[in-house]
Amino acid sequence: MPKPGKHILVCVQSRPPGHPRGSCGEKGCAQVYQRFMDEFQSRNLWADFLLTNTGCLGPCSAGPTVLVYPDSVMYSGVTPADVPELIQKHLIGNEPVERLRTAPGVWD
Repeated sequence: MPKPGKHILVCVQSRPPGHPRGSCGEKGCAQVYQRFMDEFQSRNLWADFLLTNTGCLGPCSAGPTVLVYPDSVMYSGVTPADVPELIQKHLIGNEPVERLRTAPGVWD
Protein backbone atom coordinates (compact mmCIF):
# COMPACT_ATOMS: atom_id res chain seq x y z
CA MET A 1 0.00 0.00 0.00
CA PRO A 2 1.46 3.39 -0.93
CA LYS A 3 1.80 5.98 1.80
CA PRO A 4 -1.23 8.32 1.65
CA GLY A 5 -0.71 12.04 1.18
CA LYS A 6 -3.27 12.81 3.86
CA HIS A 7 -5.33 10.84 6.36
CA ILE A 8 -8.90 11.99 7.00
CA LEU A 9 -10.52 10.97 10.27
CA VAL A 10 -14.29 11.42 10.58
CA CYS A 11 -15.84 11.11 14.04
CA VAL A 12 -18.81 8.75 14.07
CA GLN A 13 -19.20 8.65 17.87
CA SER A 14 -22.77 8.25 19.09
CA ARG A 15 -23.96 8.78 22.64
CA PRO A 16 -27.47 8.49 24.03
CA PRO A 17 -29.77 11.46 23.37
CA GLY A 18 -29.38 14.12 26.06
CA HIS A 19 -25.82 13.12 26.99
CA PRO A 20 -24.09 16.20 28.48
CA ARG A 21 -21.22 16.06 25.96
CA GLY A 22 -23.47 15.58 22.96
CA SER A 23 -22.12 13.57 20.05
CA CYS A 24 -21.32 13.81 16.40
CA GLY A 25 -23.82 11.00 15.88
CA GLU A 26 -26.80 13.15 16.78
CA LYS A 27 -25.50 15.85 14.41
CA GLY A 28 -25.29 13.78 11.24
CA CYS A 29 -21.77 12.38 11.23
CA ALA A 30 -22.88 9.17 9.48
CA GLN A 31 -24.04 11.22 6.50
CA VAL A 32 -20.77 13.18 6.48
CA TYR A 33 -18.74 9.98 6.49
CA GLN A 34 -20.92 8.50 3.73
CA ARG A 35 -20.42 11.62 1.60
CA PHE A 36 -16.64 11.27 2.01
CA MET A 37 -16.95 7.60 0.96
CA ASP A 38 -19.05 8.53 -2.08
CA GLU A 39 -16.65 11.31 -3.12
CA PHE A 40 -13.60 9.08 -2.65
CA GLN A 41 -15.22 6.45 -4.84
CA SER A 42 -16.40 8.80 -7.59
CA ARG A 43 -13.08 10.70 -7.72
CA ASN A 44 -10.93 7.58 -7.26
CA LEU A 45 -9.04 9.11 -4.33
CA TRP A 46 -8.20 5.84 -2.56
CA ALA A 47 -4.63 5.70 -3.90
CA ASP A 48 -3.73 9.17 -2.63
CA PHE A 49 -5.65 9.58 0.63
CA LEU A 50 -6.75 7.45 3.56
CA LEU A 51 -10.26 7.78 5.04
CA THR A 52 -11.10 6.38 8.47
CA ASN A 53 -14.17 6.60 10.66
CA THR A 54 -13.26 7.02 14.30
CA GLY A 55 -14.60 7.45 17.79
CA CYS A 56 -14.58 10.71 19.71
CA LEU A 57 -12.09 13.36 18.58
CA GLY A 58 -12.87 15.74 21.45
CA PRO A 59 -15.13 18.71 20.72
CA CYS A 60 -18.42 16.76 20.74
CA SER A 61 -20.69 19.78 21.03
CA ALA A 62 -19.15 21.25 17.85
CA GLY A 63 -19.52 18.14 15.67
CA PRO A 64 -19.52 16.55 13.25
CA THR A 65 -15.75 16.70 13.50
CA VAL A 66 -13.17 15.89 10.80
CA LEU A 67 -9.42 15.77 11.37
CA VAL A 68 -6.81 15.90 8.59
CA TYR A 69 -3.28 14.57 9.09
CA PRO A 70 -0.40 15.19 8.73
CA ASP A 71 -1.68 18.77 8.57
CA SER A 72 -3.21 18.64 12.08
CA VAL A 73 -6.26 20.59 10.94
CA MET A 74 -9.57 19.97 12.68
CA TYR A 75 -12.93 20.93 11.24
CA SER A 76 -16.19 21.28 13.17
CA GLY A 77 -19.83 21.48 12.20
CA VAL A 78 -19.12 19.69 8.93
CA THR A 79 -22.13 18.84 6.78
CA PRO A 80 -22.34 16.49 3.80
CA ALA A 81 -22.53 19.58 1.55
CA ASP A 82 -19.09 20.71 2.86
CA VAL A 83 -17.30 17.50 1.87
CA PRO A 84 -16.62 18.31 -1.82
CA GLU A 85 -15.08 21.65 -0.80
CA LEU A 86 -12.90 20.00 1.87
CA ILE A 87 -11.68 17.48 -0.68
CA GLN A 88 -11.04 19.99 -3.46
CA LYS A 89 -9.48 22.76 -1.39
CA HIS A 90 -7.70 20.93 1.42
CA LEU A 91 -6.93 17.43 0.23
CA ILE A 92 -6.19 18.24 -3.39
CA GLY A 93 -5.30 21.95 -3.16
CA ASN A 94 -3.47 21.86 0.19
CA GLU A 95 -5.44 24.89 1.41
CA PRO A 96 -7.45 24.47 4.63
CA VAL A 97 -11.08 25.61 4.54
CA GLU A 98 -10.95 28.40 7.12
CA ARG A 99 -14.72 28.76 7.60
CA LEU A 100 -14.92 25.17 8.93
CA ARG A 101 -11.82 25.14 11.13
CA THR A 102 -12.43 24.35 14.77
CA ALA A 103 -12.38 27.50 16.92
CA PRO A 104 -9.10 28.55 18.54
CA GLY A 105 -8.86 27.27 22.07
CA VAL A 106 -10.66 24.06 21.17
CA TRP A 107 -7.93 22.86 18.84
CA ASP A 108 -4.68 24.86 18.88
